[in-house]
Amino acid sequence: MSEHPAPETNGHHRHAPEAPATHPAPLEIRDEVIRLGQALKLASLVEDGADARVVIEAGLVQVNGDPETRRGRQLHHGDVIEFSGEAVKVVPEGR
Repeated sequence: MSEHPAPETNGHHRHAPEAPATHPAPLEIRDEVIRLGQALKLASLVEDGADARVVIEAGLVQVNGDPETRRGRQLHHGDVIEFSGEAVKVVPEGR
């Protein structure tokens, strides 16, 4: 029985998404940042802010591969949000 070393992650613990998307869909934003709850609504991953709060607090949302439980987490261009088998990447509007 051989053991395989864990992959190097530069100190960051990574989690595999439930159902990985091959390419995240772009989520265009006007400003430099957007809060996680707002991003979930904008991407139509949840119906409203109450739904966003429930799924985020339950630990069902991942940002850049890590579970995120803060609805007010600020997201920047390049961040990837995963929820319920869907993935979106925050990008500047018009790109």
